[in-house]
Amino acid sequence: MDIGLLSVSVNVYSTRRIVEEAQKLGHYIEQIDHTKCAVKLGKGRPQIFYQGQNITNVFQAIIPRIGTTVTKHGAAIVKQFQMNGVYSVAEAQSITTARNKVQTLQIMARKGIAIPDTLFSISPDNIEEQIDILGGMPIIIKLQEGTQGLGVILAETKKSAKSIIDTFYKMNTSILIQKYIEESKGEDIRLFVIGKRVVASMKRTSAPGDFRSNVHRGGATEIIEPTKTEKFMAINATKHVGLDIAGVDLLRSKNGPLLIEVNASPGLQGIEAATGLNIAREIVLYVEKNGGLKK
Repeated sequence: MDIGLLSVSVNVYSTRRIVEEAQKLGHYIEQIDHTKCAVKLGKGRPQIFYQGQNITNVFQAIIPRIGTTVTKHGAAIVKQFQMNGVYSVAEAQSITTARNKVQTLQIMARKGIAIPDTLFSISPDNIEEQIDILGGMPIIIKLQEGTQGLGVILAETKKSAKSIIDTFYKMNTSILIQKYIEESKGEDIRLFVIGKRVVASMKRTSAPGDFRSNVHRGGATEIIEPTKTEKFMAINATKHVGLDIAGVDLLRSKNGPLLIEVNASPGLQGIEAATGLNIAREIVLYVEKNGGLKK
């Protein structure tokens, strides 16, 4: 197959690993920096250009690895590939939905998937009331479109929470606030879903002095065996967002697992290291099976 890997750099671990495994399986794969792609609309069929070359009909399938800061442009490029008949493991709308935490949690709540008590508002006039609705302190404050633990703050007092929330509101920054799940003890679990299977799972534990468990923030990882309930939640969350491949993050609470995020471009470095599994190969095999023939 001819595969386009939409990523800003081949030096990114996940990008490099997918390229390696695709080549081992005999596929042509090319890293395409989607931030440098342009779409020409007008007379005739829309065309996609990259470094001066028309790549509209080059690939049978694409694997999007879209960064947070370029979500809208990246999703637009993915959408154009889709409209031109190219298979994508992540549809444009699903990428933008997964990137927005509120939209994701709204879908989960509607589908009956357990999530932490969450509140979002744009009013700076009733911050104390918002905190009380969640049951008081402490609370978690999150940017609606943060990633890798960035824009996630633990506020332990009302004074600090009001100051942080008020600052975000004045900056016109979209946030949400969540009840702090104390019994999770700075741990969460990441389930890596491909198709209708959980292919790998790990527990992430926060670094000393930090409550965030993300690997990019220095958290430790270890392989785990998720429960049937956790697998069911992860597979259904991925399906409800509309993704073929996702990293699903859960907290283990005293009332059972709670979903906190669905990641459309899950990193491979931490989970491959923790589990010893070749997840990059699983991704390529899935594309191979589902990509079909170039139209």
